[in-house]
Amino acid sequence: MTARTTTAAAQSAPQSLSALSVGSAPSAVTAIRDQTIGFLGGGHMGRALVAALRRHDHPAAQIVVGEPGGDARRALERDFGVRTTADNLEVAAAADILVLAVKPQDMAAALLPLQATLAHRRPLVVSIAAGLPVARLQEYCGTALPIVRAMPNRPALLGLGASGLYAPADVPAEARARAEAVLAAAGMVAWIDHETLMDAVTAVSGSGPAYFFRLAEALADAGRAQGLPTEVASRLAAATLAGAGAMAAADADLAGLRAAVTSRGGTTAAALATFETGGLERLVAEAVESATRRGRELAQAASDSTVKRG
Repeated sequence: MTARTTTAAAQSAPQSLSALSVGSAPSAVTAIRDQTIGFLGGGHMGRALVAALRRHDHPAAQIVVGEPGGDARRALERDFGVRTTADNLEVAAAADILVLAVKPQDMAAALLPLQATLAHRRPLVVSIAAGLPVARLQEYCGTALPIVRAMPNRPALLGLGASGLYAPADVPAEARARAEAVLAAAGMVAWIDHETLMDAVTAVSGSGPAYFFRLAEALADAGRAQGLPTEVASRLAAATLAGAGAMAAADADLAGLRAAVTSRGGTTAAALATFETGGLERLVAEAVESATRRGRELAQAASDSTVKRG
């Protein structure tokens, strides 16, 4: 796996454009400023990518989001100034880059009515739907289009995301570069060589933030059990999560970072020994395996749904 990292400035959790800390756009993002980027779906991940693109000054007039929910559309317009519509045909007709941000089980219903428009417009398609392989997406699109699969994660909203990308060999370099630019606006990107690994990417980094949040919840609960006030325990756990994440982002030697905090015979060593006795590594491996398997199940469910529609 080859990784290329982009640092996006973010000083606070932005919920609207006014709250964004706007830094210098990566050159890759600047290179697609003339491209209209359409989104099918304006939920959590679609919104996160819109926020990332706007943080890097991608023109609001060149972002259009197809979203059935009126409240979500109004929030996108208010917070980021982008165009929104309930009509996916309008998005497909405008997009140079089409980001598929709907649930896997809804993908066929979203794409099948757009086939004629996609054949005429021929956009680069970037799918962030878990589990759906390129071959299935091509079938839904109804024509041979350059398709890149990507799996970002929720911290993309802050420009601190981690995204795995895959493209078939026939996708040209310029199309790969454009897809990378979209995801690089949201943080670090890593290309993988085999599509079968995308389910593992989803399980590790796509779902990964929830694992760390859950651990921080447990850490706060444990602190309360030891007598800390609720607010203090929660703030300490959250700040520790953020600080450890920042250190890990600066130095990928995770074992070395852990060792640097662990004194022989000290409190950290005692806690880590309890993790080991409790089978932490086995439990994490089983959790990632469960997430990977669920990604494959979602793909199969989407495939079965398409067969029934046919």
